[in-house]
Amino acid sequence: MTDVNIKVEVVYATVAEQKIVPLVLADQSTVQDAVLASGFQDYPDIEVGVTPVGIYAERVQYDTVLRDGDRVEIYRSLLLDPMEARRARAESQASQKRPKKPNAIKAAK
Repeated sequence: MTDVNIKVEVVYATVAEQKIVPLVLADQSTVQDAVLASGFQDYPDIEVGVTPVGIYAERVQYDTVLRDGDRVEIYRSLLLDPMEARRARAESQASQKRPKKPNAIKAAK
């Protein structure tokens, strides 16, 4: 019987950097196997089995079986709710576009 291996990448990005760890794992390895083999479980904000993960931007569970060429992504918690960020951006842009009131002295002349 021939041992079959698959090549995958595990990626994790912080505010300061993006790390990509290429791995060769046994066929039928799971997302959890890849995360543990990558060493990212040592990061303080990653809790294996809890921190959200995905394959090519699609959320998956830790027991998902990997295929050759998969890119496992470990997601960080959002610092700001997307709706709040959008609202703040819209308010900022609206305040910049408001016409200034004409100077009362110039209007009187």
